[in-house]
Parts: sequence; C-alpha cells; structure tokens
Amino acid sequence: MTHRVDAPEQAIDFNNENANTSANPTFDAVLGARLSRRGLLRGSVGTVGTAVMAGFGVSACGGGSDDPVAPPPAAPKLLGFNAVPKSLADVVAVPAGYTASVLFALGDPIAAGVAAYKNDGTDGDFDKRGGDHHDGMEWFGLGTDGKRNDNAIDRGLLAINHEATTDEKLSSHFLHANGGTTTLPRPAAEIDKETAIHGIAVIEVAKSGGKWAYVQNSALNFRLTSLSPIEISGPARGNAQLITKYSPTGTTTRGTLNNCGTGKTPWGTFLTGEENWFGYFTRGAADDAARGNDKSVTALKRYGRNQGAASRHGWESGGTADQYQRWNNSKTGTSADGSDDYRNEMNGMGYIVEIDAYDKSRMAKKRTGLGRFAHESAAFGKVEAGKPLSVYMGDDSRGEYIYKFVSTALWNAADANAADRLAVGDKYLDSGKLYVAKFNADGTGSWVELSLTDPAISGYAAYKFADAADIAINTRLAADAVGATKMDRPEWNAVNPANGEIYFTLTNNSNRSVNPSSSQYLPDAANPRAYTDMKGTTAQNGNPNGHLVRMKEGASVSAFTWDVYLFGAEAGADKAMVNISSLTADQDFSSPDGLAFSKATGICWIQTDDGAYTDVTNCMMLAAVPGQVGDGGKKTLSYTKADGSKMDIVTPVGKAATESTLKRFLVGPSGSEITGVAETPDGKAIFVNIQHPGETTALANVGDPTKYTSQWPSNAGYGAGKRPRSATIVITKNDGGVIGT
Repeated sequence: MTHRVDAPEQAIDFNNENANTSANPTFDAVLGARLSRRGLLRGSVGTVGTAVMAGFGVSACGGGSDDPVAPPPAAPKLLGFNAVPKSLADVVAVPAGYTASVLFALGDPIAAGVAAYKNDGTDGDFDKRGGDHHDGMEWFGLGTDGKRNDNAIDRGLLAINHEATTDEKLSSHFLHANGGTTTLPRPAAEIDKETAIHGIAVIEVAKSGGKWAYVQNSALNFRLTSLSPIEISGPARGNAQLITKYSPTGTTTRGTLNNCGTGKTPWGTFLTGEENWFGYFTRGAADDAARGNDKSVTALKRYGRNQGAASRHGWESGGTADQYQRWNNSKTGTSADGSDDYRNEMNGMGYIVEIDAYDKSRMAKKRTGLGRFAHESAAFGKVEAGKPLSVYMGDDSRGEYIYKFVSTALWNAADANAADRLAVGDKYLDSGKLYVAKFNADGTGSWVELSLTDPAISGYAAYKFADAADIAINTRLAADAVGATKMDRPEWNAVNPANGEIYFTLTNNSNRSVNPSSSQYLPDAANPRAYTDMKGTTAQNGNPNGHLVRMKEGASVSAFTWDVYLFGAEAGADKAMVNISSLTADQDFSSPDGLAFSKATGICWIQTDDGAYTDVTNCMMLAAVPGQVGDGGKKTLSYTKADGSKMDIVTPVGKAATESTLKRFLVGPSGSEITGVAETPDGKAIFVNIQHPGETTALANVGDPTKYTSQWPSNAGYGAGKRPRSATIVITKNDGGVIGT
C-alpha cells in the first residue's frame, strides 16, 4: 500500500497504478451500460466464532474428537460500541471502554544485545530490528512448550509485513541523521539501512498481568529482508526468465519486497504478497535495443519498467558490489541467458511468498503457481476434505484484475497438523489452475483459466507464450489476452467464514471517466462510479472514494455471482450517484484497503489508505456485519456524456448500511494508513498496524520536530525521540470482553 488516492500524475509512479494498456473492455459487451441518445476454533475458545466457523471446514490443533462440547453461549451484541468520530488529531482513537497500546515499532530490537532504538537517525543493525511501514499481519499461537498451538490466547507469534519506507526524493529521511542523500550516487551505508527495513518480521508476543508486550530476546524472533535467500517454487522454478548472476539455475532469488497483504494457510504457515516492487529497479535508456527488442521488453513494459526508468531509492548506485548492482534491471552482460547480469532480476519479484513462522531455519518459498503481479493478500476459500483448495488474490493497480488459484491436490484434513509445513505448501500451492475474473453486467461472472489450451492465450499477438512458466511469470499479459475485467485497484480480499463469500476492496481509480481519453475507460457495473469529489479547491475525478465488491461461487469452478457490498463516500454526498450505501457521519469512509474477517465474531474489519478525505479525517478502521450477495437490489446510475447522450449503468448493490451493520471503530494519527489486523482466537485482543504516521513531513524539516506532521508514537509515551514511527498496536476491551461487542 503506502500509496494515496490518485494525485495529479507525476513523472514516476512507483505504485504502478496505470500499467494496463490492453484494449480489454472493462466489461463484457462493453459494460452492460445502456447507451442511448437518452472455526478454526474448538470448544476451548468457543464464542460467537464457534458457530461462525462451523461451515468453514477447518479443525484447530489440540483436543480430541470426543471432548465434551458445551452449548455455545448467547451471542453478544455485535458493534455494541459508540462510533468513533472523524478526527484530524495526532492520536489513535478507539471507542470508550477500549484501550490501544503500542506494542512494536520501527527499530525495536528483536535479538539479545541489540541496543534500544535511539530514533535519531544514527541507529544501525536493522536486520535485527523491526522494519518500516508495518502492513499485513497474522497471529500464530504458541503453547507453554513454545510450539504451535492454534488455541493459545495469551502467547503467540506475530508475522508482520514491512512494506516500504517513508521517503522524499530517494532517501528514507527518518532513518538518517540528516535526512539522507537526495542525489545519485547514494552512500552504501544509507542503502544498507533501507534494504534492511523492508521484508517481514516474526516476533513473539505474550500477555502477562493483563498487559501485552513483545519478547525481545525470544529465540523464535527473526527477520527476512530484501537480501535474504528465498527459494523459487512452482511452475516457474528453473525457468530461463529467472536466471541471474546470483542464481544461474533460476531456482533462488534474494529477498522479498514491498510486502503488503497477507494470508494464513490451513496448515499454519504465513503468506505474504509482494506488491509494488517494480519501482525499486532501474533500466538503462537504451535497454530495449540491448535486448534486441525481444518479448522481454513487452513484459517489462507491462510490469511498469520502460527503458530509462529511474528507481525509487537509487539502491543501484551504492557501488559495484553485487548487492547494489542487482537493482539495475538492464542487460549489461554478454551472456545469452542472463547469467552474468541482472536483466531478469525483476522476474524474481511479484509473488506470494510462503514462510514458516514457527521455524526460522526453513528457507521461504515464492509460490509462482499463484501468478506474478502486484499482490495484496491471499485468502483461502471454504476448506473441505476431499476437495481442492481455492486462493483468492487481487492485483493492486488501476485497471488490473482479480484472480483465483485452485489446487490440483484435494484437501486432506491430516495436513492441517503436518510436521513439515512447507512440504504441505509444495503439495497444494505448486500445482493447480490459475483463473482471472470476468464480471458480467447482470451480476454473474466467470473465472477464465489462464492456460495455453485457450487459443486466446496461445495465439495472443501481443506476446508469444511459451509454456505454463511463462504464464506464471507474465500473468498480467495472459489475463489481458482473455479479456479479464479491469477493476478499480483490487487490494485486500477476505473470505466470510459464515458463508464462504469473497470480499475485495477496490481502493480508488482516477482513470474512470464518462468521457474517457488516453488511458481512461468508462465506468461499468462492477466499477460503476465516475464523479468529481472536491478536496478543498482540488477536484478529484474518477472513483476517488473506492468501494467493496463481493463474490459468491457458483455450481461450477468457473462461475460466480457478485454485487457491490459498500461504496466509500462522504456522508453528505449525492445518494443517487455517490453515497449509494447511504453512509452517515458515523460510517463514511474513503479508499478501503485492508480487509479481514474476525473468526471469533464474524465482524468484517475494513481499513483505509486515503488521500481524498484527509482534509476531514485521518485514516480509519470500521467494523461491519455483512449480509450476503443479493441482499440488496439493482441500482441505476444515469450519466450524461459530453456529447449529450445518456449512459445508464445498472449495478447490483448490497443492502444499505445501518447503525447496526457498519460503524467506525478507530481513527489513526496524522498522515498514517491503517492496515493489517490479527486477533487472538478468543477475540479479546486484536493487533492493528499504524503505517507511516507523519509521512507528509518534508525532508527539509527532519531536524525540527515542531514541523513534523506527526510525532506518534512518542506523543503516546512510546520510545525515544520524536521522529514518527510505524508501529503495531494491541487493542483490548477494558472489561475483558470480546472486541467489537
């Protein structure tokens, strides 16, 4: 994430929000617009979630099948708290009766002997500290023996994504004493800090005396950074497009990068998505010709790297050492296969990565079978013995697609507790079928398999696919070939444990227009809004507030139905064309991003990464009690085009939000994004990430704390120095109850 609502175009867009130049319609038959001249949980932690999870088909570790089962307690009232008002204050605001405490922040040491974080730009050893831009996160329970226990509620591991870093013109200015170097070449010492704060952290956390804390000296703590060795797995393993100077066999790569959303497998491993990784690489101005204008040029452009493209941080300028040169994605060597340079290095990024959070000795694996794009989260569908597993994913860029992976292997419940968890991942994630979504205007849709057996792919004129590995590496091009539906930046997704329906956040999209030009495209039934939202005197066009779509699988693997669950909007906006969900001041939001369902309560947590409404409120987290696909009706949005013709778009929408189904739960500090949520199995503690507070602070002001746009979390009493820090918080209810009730 780390990106805001679409702003006026800049020369370099490192969030890759406009790389889809395919001619795909945004809908079947051009949109369906009418154009005219007019439980994982067992009884030991059973709450509301026991009933919710009954249909989800996953067993927890521990406990025998003949354990006595007590009748479930009466369900507490969901959303039984007073809504948190919108706020521009530099604090974390939660409802009355709740406490939010800072748990783990950028720079916190995670190994014995590492000094406390001074937070003045002089710290080092970042491979042994918390990274930056805390993002997606998952909970992994620990028993008293220090081993996996899915029922544990007061001790566990948090696996946390560290997506990116706060930067202005190359340098990550809060990491360096003087703000860092903003011209090339950059000092190696600065680059070494910045490469180390990317990746993931696994930390032990525990509750003692009613208070949560992370365990600095835990032997289970570890970091993966952008330089850690990682194995390539699945259909692309060993492919010629993955050969580099570092890995002449194309079977390994270094690091994971721009880690955003997450997932947790039924066998207890951590999935992390590599999102906007393309901008970290540079390409020479004459690289197209150096490559002989072969098909790799087409692929590079489709993934946001034109020749002459500058990199986000200039890491390639740190010197001749291999760790710096790998960020130059140009053909600089003379070999035919790329074994003497890093022309193929970028092909090693953009995957779902599987990590065993319980065992830091195991090398992580990039699961190429799940495709390569700007991955957000990976959510498993309903898990049933004897049936394949489904994994849902979104590609976070303007006009990109929604995907599904279906395993070849059929689920064996015994695999949930296998000793070798990554071997189970090999079984279910390395072999299967990858699909992309096409939405029809009538509320139906189809999953289209990405395979060379489809003539649209095997005969695609824009790119000649060689094999399944080529599709896994260049997934976007295969989805272009079959005419997938362009969406408004598919971000996180989550599966409702009550009924298996799939929810996607569509954050925003400035490229929707009733009068499209250049790279713009018309609104359609699944992305129906194109309007102007004023932020002060600045007009924000397209779909600046975003929405959520939900999908219900059909009778076959290739069919689904869908509707728009919620539309982000200001409460006072036009209810006919903008505030279609009838949001009130206690519910209105913009740019939905993070998304998760509580397995304890069934609450759907919605988090925002916004720039459109930030003159009124900081980013937030809302609690929702969702219904189901089809619980609303049809809505017609009537547009008048520039030539005077009419365009009507009919879209299926969910039931309008009410006070009992949607309520604001949290508002974050200034300049922050709210992202990532995990919970203990009893639902009595949730962990939330506060990303990049104060990111709008100018580099020129790094030496003057009075000019920081945020001083959180130091102003909440946490840590040294006043430089803002991304951090994980823990939220508990003062009466010891379940969160959200």
